[in-house]
Amino acid sequence: MSVVDSPDSSGVAAALTTDERAELERLRTEVADLRSAPPPQPPARRRIRWASVGSAVLLVLGLLLVPVSVFAVWTHNQLSETDRFVATVGPVLEDPAVQSTVADRVTAEIFAQVNVQGLANEAVDALAAQGLPAPIVDRLHGLTGPLADGTRNFVGSKVHELVSSPAFVAAGERALTITHQQIAAALAGQSSALVVQGGETVLDLAPFIDAAKQQLVASGFELAGKIPEIHPTIALFPASTLIRAQTLYSLLDVTATWLPWVTLALLVGGVLLARRRRRATLVVGLAVMGIMLVVAGALLAVRGIVVGSVAEQSAAAVGSTYDIVVRFVRAALRTLFVVGLVVALAAWVTGPSNTAVRLRGALSRGVGALRRGGFARRLAAGPVGPWVHDHRVLLRTVLVVLAALVVVLWDRPSGWTVLTVALVLVVLLGVVELLDQPRSLVTADADGSPGSPGLDGGPS
Repeated sequence: MSVVDSPDSSGVAAALTTDERAELERLRTEVADLRSAPPPQPPARRRIRWASVGSAVLLVLGLLLVPVSVFAVWTHNQLSETDRFVATVGPVLEDPAVQSTVADRVTAEIFAQVNVQGLANEAVDALAAQGLPAPIVDRLHGLTGPLADGTRNFVGSKVHELVSSPAFVAAGERALTITHQQIAAALAGQSSALVVQGGETVLDLAPFIDAAKQQLVASGFELAGKIPEIHPTIALFPASTLIRAQTLYSLLDVTATWLPWVTLALLVGGVLLARRRRRATLVVGLAVMGIMLVVAGALLAVRGIVVGSVAEQSAAAVGSTYDIVVRFVRAALRTLFVVGLVVALAAWVTGPSNTAVRLRGALSRGVGALRRGGFARRLAAGPVGPWVHDHRVLLRTVLVVLAALVVVLWDRPSGWTVLTVALVLVVLLGVVELLDQPRSLVTADADGSPGSPGLDGGPS
């Protein structure tokens, strides 16, 4: 290898090989290029994806409105529909704990007005004044206590029989019906028994008296029909309270109709705007389940507060009443919990997780086994298989939409209703998958040779 003499920067000759000089020239070129290159640009700021921000906002608003929609619809139904109100509150009259509490209270009020032991002692003293021997008077005075207790037990048993009788329950439901009709009419601003007099909201008892007259006449007491029309009133609360209640009623009348649909639109819009729609759907399903659990826990906590605020002897009746009144709310919470569960499961099953992939593979192999052989060839040769294959996306979409409409339009759907509809939907989707046979299968061999379709409709 040759050696070349060349002076260095200090004037001292240095012997470099040809390779070393080439390497030196390369390095000098790289340094010059680096010095002449423009300064590096700062890293570009990550652009905000406004669709994702909008998706998050819509999903949060929709999830917050889910429990609001539940209570708005329930409250509106109780205020505006007498039949639903009676169906909600009426069973309270049939609850044994409530009947026992009412009977005990009625019995106590009766004996607060009638002192049986005092009346018996007065009778014994009157006999003593008439010359009854003192020993007998003393013995009779000793019997007045047991007499009072026996009388109280007798009256209590009769009151219990009355309160638990079907006639009492029917009368209570009639009273609830009349009361609710008057309250609903007042809230709607219509003519009712609730009227404003002198800054107070008073209850006009005339409708109740008319109802009692009709009931008495129907029972054979015809003299009740001669009772004249009277309008006694009972002061209830300030007129301003009624005005605020009417405003709230009008607001509920509007929001209860549209709020659930607005909530659904917000959730659907949030999912459509999301970058990862399947994950957003899974989040919505899980969030709805969590919200329903939180609301159910809140109802349980409120029950404890309500029951703890009353006397011990009334706690059982108050607890039963609370459970009966909110039972439709709890049913709605269970239904929405199941809806969230179904949505979350659907998003998870169609996702990329290993477990979901294995599950789909197992189902696909099962359906694929049914689609092989003569059955598949007969389907492909006829009009059904090719038609289903050409319209499979439309059929799946229609089935999903129909299932959703069944749940939405069902009157008070339960959790079991949602589960049943979901299972039927899965079966029908499986039938569509089974019948999906392209016409090219006519030329396929029975053993699944090339030309037989796979589960996606293409060659296996």
